[in-house]
Amino acid sequence: MSLSLTDRYARDRVPSAGRLLIGGHWRDPYSDARWRHVNPASGEHLTDVAVAGKRDVDDAVRAARQAFDEGPWPGMRPRERHRILLDLASSFERHAEEISRLQTFDNGMPIARSRRYRSSAAFGADLVRYYAGWSDKLTGETFPPFTDDDRMQFMSFREPVGVVAAIIPWNAPVLQFANKVAPALAAGCTMVLKPSEHASLAALRLAELIGESDLPPGVFNLVTGTGRETGAPLAEHPGVDKIAFTGGRAAGASMLHAAAGGIKRVTLELGGKSPALVFPDVPDLTAAAAEIASVVFHGMSGQTCSAQTRALVHADVHDAFVAELIRQAELVRHGDPFDETTTASPIINARQLAHVESCLDKAIAEGARPVLRGERLGGELAAGHWMSPTVLVDADNTGHIARTEVFGPVISVLPFRTEDEAVALANDSDYGLAAGVYTADNARTMRLARRLRAGTVGVNGYSFMPNSPFGGMKTSGLGREGGRPAIEAYLETKTVMLAVDPAEPAPSITRESR
Repeated sequence: MSLSLTDRYARDRVPSAGRLLIGGHWRDPYSDARWRHVNPASGEHLTDVAVAGKRDVDDAVRAARQAFDEGPWPGMRPRERHRILLDLASSFERHAEEISRLQTFDNGMPIARSRRYRSSAAFGADLVRYYAGWSDKLTGETFPPFTDDDRMQFMSFREPVGVVAAIIPWNAPVLQFANKVAPALAAGCTMVLKPSEHASLAALRLAELIGESDLPPGVFNLVTGTGRETGAPLAEHPGVDKIAFTGGRAAGASMLHAAAGGIKRVTLELGGKSPALVFPDVPDLTAAAAEIASVVFHGMSGQTCSAQTRALVHADVHDAFVAELIRQAELVRHGDPFDETTTASPIINARQLAHVESCLDKAIAEGARPVLRGERLGGELAAGHWMSPTVLVDADNTGHIARTEVFGPVISVLPFRTEDEAVALANDSDYGLAAGVYTADNARTMRLARRLRAGTVGVNGYSFMPNSPFGGMKTSGLGREGGRPAIEAYLETKTVMLAVDPAEPAPSITRESR
């Protein structure tokens, strides 16, 4: 019998799945076009999602523009904005279980992982709370006169950047929703958000909760649809002041192109090919392999931007580490994503599954050797997009598999002899999002943390928090999400010069007066 989720979804369905939130109201799109949402775990068509076209996008941006230019939100007193955001955070938290289930319906994320704090609405709620706390701290500066004859008092103010186009991916829809919404709203911006067509359900429910809050109409708008029909018109719209995008590198380049004409502000997070540097003095080789495999083999099955898919391992522990990776792969449990014992997700769709297989074929053709070769899964999972883990050795760091973001359960293990060699291999990549260092040597830890060209570096583990910045170097993106840098990206600095009455000039200190 094949895995089926249709009966379960019938109990958890989202009422707004075929509608758009524009100007504070849910309404039908102008077109009858719909996206057939297929769950990747079962291959079943669960529901239809509205595809917003240019007219819908234009309405949404106009609503956000009006809410920014004429509405109360940008100029609202911090105490009131803080209250509304805190109430919204509490609403997210109250509905955390429901949203976790919808996230699993979205992308097949195992329910145990979807409920885990950093994937859940509870984490999203904490992001909203954290940025709500910035509402009364967005202060400017005053500057002392630079010369004796300056009659102007200089001061600066921080103001919201304006209307934000936020476009989020399918692999972490709840986290990414909150990552965009929380700092933008706390800064006083208005926004139009487009979730991935492959994962709109959790975002739609979160939008329903926003619609039920005291947020003024038009401050938050949501349009669903495809990148071509919905995302492109949104990014290109002249009424948008800033684009906040998380997704693939090619799509990120199109965002820069869309921003160029209007000189829109841009925040981009564009993925990675992250290295894990494993040294002979690693405190616990099994724990290191488990940490890396927890993201590449378990969870979203390597469909995570910060996954450490290039394991750079010292030759002295190379074979032992490979054996540990194989053991970790044996612990993976595929199956019903609502089963608490399932540990890994399916690949998001048939096209991505074919991409992963193509990458493996190219790697093997280039000389990489699979000590464990991933395969499509059959039986009750045959209708889904499932694939077992792969461990590759003898790959070249210049080869396709080492330079391409596979976005699947694939790890390449490359040996090194010296610290300098490890750093050179790690930095020899177009990407620079994340890195891991596994060693007991604190001095080495600090050396490598500074030498690695990555936006985040984990030592004997990897994580993130609402109050710490996350983002990439090189082609992994522009700007940061999380922490103070994220809210700074939604603000402009305005300098004001105020003429004041001239005062007695300060005495100049000369050689003669000393």
